[in-house]
Amino acid sequence: MSSVPLSEFAVHLRPGDNVAVARKPIPGGTALRLDGTTVTVSAPVKMGHKFAVRPIPDGEAVNKYGQVIGFAGRNIAVGEHVHVQNVKLGSFERDYAFCADLPAPLPPPAEYRTFLGYDRGSSRPDHQRYGTRNYVAIISTVNCSASASKYIAEKVRTSGILRDYPNVDGVVPIVHRGGCAMQYEGPDHRQLERTLAGFAKHPNIAGFIIVGLGCEIVQASHLVEAEGLIQIGGSKQPPTVITIQEAGGIGKTVDAGVKALAELLPRMNDVKRVELPAKHLILGTNCGGSDGNSGVTANPALGVASDLIVQQGGTTILGETTEIYGAEHVLTRRAVSKEVGEKLVERIKWWEWYTGVFGAEINNNPSPGNKEGGLTTIYEKSLGAIAKAGSTAMVDVVRYAEPVTAKGFVVMDTPGYDPVSMTGIVAGGANVCVFTTGRGSVYGCKPTPCLKIATNTPLYEKMESDMDINAGPILTGTPVEDVGREIFEAILATASGEKTKSELHGVGEEEFAPWSIGPTL
Repeated sequence: MSSVPLSEFAVHLRPGDNVAVARKPIPGGTALRLDGTTVTVSAPVKMGHKFAVRPIPDGEAVNKYGQVIGFAGRNIAVGEHVHVQNVKLGSFERDYAFCADLPAPLPPPAEYRTFLGYDRGSSRPDHQRYGTRNYVAIISTVNCSASASKYIAEKVRTSGILRDYPNVDGVVPIVHRGGCAMQYEGPDHRQLERTLAGFAKHPNIAGFIIVGLGCEIVQASHLVEAEGLIQIGGSKQPPTVITIQEAGGIGKTVDAGVKALAELLPRMNDVKRVELPAKHLILGTNCGGSDGNSGVTANPALGVASDLIVQQGGTTILGETTEIYGAEHVLTRRAVSKEVGEKLVERIKWWEWYTGVFGAEINNNPSPGNKEGGLTTIYEKSLGAIAKAGSTAMVDVVRYAEPVTAKGFVVMDTPGYDPVSMTGIVAGGANVCVFTTGRGSVYGCKPTPCLKIATNTPLYEKMESDMDINAGPILTGTPVEDVGREIFEAILATASGEKTKSELHGVGEEEFAPWSIGPTL
């Protein structure tokens, strides 16, 4: 059988890599040419999966992206499928080399770009000032008030009152499963309040009311005082708080909530989109339902868009610490200071301790779907995931749901689970998000619009009603930079009001999922 160039069927990412990644299904027996040698694929290899381009002896490192993604669990022959059946995780020394590869600042852009957004005024700090949507929120302090909060939103919607306020994007009930049975003023209490406050103060939230039960740990009065919540428009008055027990039950709570929102809506509507510099964009990034091509197509393309945001003077946030694990040394070398690099290492060590407490391993991530898509180890997944952050300096590392005030590339400590991760990132101030997926995710997160990027063309064609951009053409020769610029332009259009596919479907109210780190008491 005659051979064909390996690039026709696969991607060999770095000269030192001993594996290549299938860009499309490869029939067994296919002979591929690479650097003057022939690699015959011994059995069918699915798109996104790896095969050996050189012999890999038992125990030797498996390399992809020029980095270690695992170790051979036995001798692996040239052309053999490389995956969970013959790769083990193992440990290796990571050289954190703080600041060793600190990149130079990007040059000024050829053109400073703008978007049409909402300026909330100088009474708000910058990270809470510039919005891309105009929502009114109902903040539920506890699961016990979640239904009442949703009933208030439903009654406002069905009443038709929103038709009188065309500049308001809608009413969003921020409901969750927690709020009680935790240590008072303990880590979970403080973190949940920080998350709720992050949504109340969010630049895409024009105003809000708070709904509680009355006897929960997360008392509305404590939330307001601890987080300095105030009424809209720079007023020093506290926000409207309704508790079911004081109101006299759910029915009266709903009536009071509808009345309070009716009073807020005219002021929420009295705002127009204005032209704003792109430096006011805070981009949240996430990947979910990843596959073996996530780190080849969509994530690097998003990294290009992230760099363009930073070049404009904006901010990009990378979360999912458990999907940085094994690749953190790549980021510490880009840290703007040793102190910033050490903050990331401290979080990695904490996660090793935290998972160990429960007898778990971080390599329980990748998920079964990730593995079906070709991802073998957490190291491989992480190396592909961090590509979303582009190539600029890591300027800060923040805790979950903490306000992101720095300009540039920032890491937020979040779990890898998509709704929990994105909840923290949005609470931190992200006013637009991009979500890459190789298996297919239908994620949305009100009040922040979320673009979804497919890593491969078959997925995009199958789920086109949910995917905003197709990064699959990268596998057939389109430059990563071109798709990155397409994502950047889509971010600007979305920030200016163009609806994402998830917004068109109305997705985004069930995805508020604050991270609970302690026991339920």
